[in-house]
Amino acid sequence: MPVLEREEYIEQAYFFRAFRERLLDGMPAQDVLARIGDELLSTTRLPLAVSFLHTEIKGLGLMGPAMERISHYFTALQTHIITQAELDVSRFTVDQALLILEREAKYKADGPSLAGLFVYQFEALSRNRLGYGKGLAAMAEDPFYDEAWRDYILTLGARLGDVDFADLIYVRSAFFVTERRRLNPGFMPKFPTLFGEKEGKIARANRGRDPLYLFSALQRQLNYPEVPRPRRPDEAEARIALLEARVALLENRLKALDAVGTGDVDLSALRVKPEDTAGPPAGWGVQG
Repeated sequence: MPVLEREEYIEQAYFFRAFRERLLDGMPAQDVLARIGDELLSTTRLPLAVSFLHTEIKGLGLMGPAMERISHYFTALQTHIITQAELDVSRFTVDQALLILEREAKYKADGPSLAGLFVYQFEALSRNRLGYGKGLAAMAEDPFYDEAWRDYILTLGARLGDVDFADLIYVRSAFFVTERRRLNPGFMPKFPTLFGEKEGKIARANRGRDPLYLFSALQRQLNYPEVPRPRRPDEAEARIALLEARVALLENRLKALDAVGTGDVDLSALRVKPEDTAGPPAGWGVQG
């Protein structure tokens, strides 16, 4: 697929943000998709894409398969991120996925550097544990990358774990070439240079350290987009929920004590009904 027009990414950023906010407000996804298309710029292709998502989600209940069917508009990485959030066993939430896609679309609309786009997408995969195999393959299909970038991304899967990530950036930077040419003026790199002088310096300074420190330094120094952190559990909300459960338990006990004091005990309320279980046992009520 080709790189979309700037207005498409602007509308995508708005769509992902509004979708996320309304889901958090409790609106069903089908209702959001049914209405939000009217808010989008009609000169873009996004309203048609959203209409298709609305039609498909009514039958499947999922966005990922629908996004995959219109791969000429949504990138493979966008589809992969939503698909991972929709897995039943995933701790990665849909609102987190939409926030990641919103920031990516905004960065693309502002004219991204390929190095900055790569670092953002790679950090989103690693921080949220979205899988390097399918994740890197999906990254490589992004139309912003040229052939050199695609080759670099696809080879990362085999080198991660064996080579420090900071070194993987450093050896493909202009800073690495400059240092080598100080010792050997005729030095020529074997592979295309993908990162600049500043990226190379920051990567070398973070060799042997947690890659999250490298990501943070690149964001501070070069204004790279920040990947949203997973939301921490709210301790106050958990305590309130626990207090509510305990109050409900105390209310039930007080009702039981009052019933005992007045002699008005309803034993039927304590009896287990067959419809509240898996059903009556086999042979129930059959006389031998």
